[in-house]
Amino acid sequence: MQQQSAQLRWEQHTQRPLFGLALAFAVAYAVPIVRPDASGDVVEVCTAVEWVVWGAFALDYVVRLALAEQRRVFIRTHWLDLGAVLLPMLQPLRLLRLVSTLLLVGQRARMASQIRLTTYVGGAVVGLLMFGSLAVLSVERDSPDGNIRTLGDAVWWSFTTMTTVGYGDHSPTTGLGRMLAVGLMLSGIALLGVVTANIAAWFISRFEKDDVEERRQTEAIRQLTEEVRQLRGEVAALKGTSVE
Repeated sequence: MQQQSAQLRWEQHTQRPLFGLALAFAVAYAVPIVRPDASGDVVEVCTAVEWVVWGAFALDYVVRLALAEQRRVFIRTHWLDLGAVLLPMLQPLRLLRLVSTLLLVGQRARMASQIRLTTYVGGAVVGLLMFGSLAVLSVERDSPDGNIRTLGDAVWWSFTTMTTVGYGDHSPTTGLGRMLAVGLMLSGIALLGVVTANIAAWFISRFEKDDVEERRQTEAIRQLTEEVRQLRGEVAALKGTSVE
């Protein structure tokens, strides 16, 4: 119990700092893409910030694993965290650091009880739109046959892809770009399913509350009717006694 409490305390204390680092990662990832003419020093600083943020999330996973009472159970139930930590080690691509950081942020967000579902979904939509746009722009801008050349084109493409509208005026031509498109489409469908399920659950909850209230009122009326029937019987008995 003490180890579990220590793990919970660690997660609570590191929640906000890790989200702050995630914002720093967002800025570091966006600067070299939005400003392709940035100096080499700026790019190196942004790359260093990305690795530092990923290292912080990796350290967070290691500490949580060390504080867990049953480490095998922790690894089995947090396999996505482990995969996100190991992903950038496979190949030093910025896209892998982006994917792993998004996964780790998403896992920690789901563990935070103070973050409501609507906030999480809204943040996920904004994050996927932003990072999807930046990622596809970084891989498509220099493609000879590419048609996503500006940030505006990338944002428009991400929005139409996430909503599965797909106008076709902009589309990725590279392998990485198409992989990003698949990820955005699946994420958009998943988020739409979460929103739909949440709305349906709200309506069902409201109907259940109304049903419970209706049953309560029906039971109260039944009890009142029974009391009136008993009172009538007593009054009739009293009248019969008076006549005698």
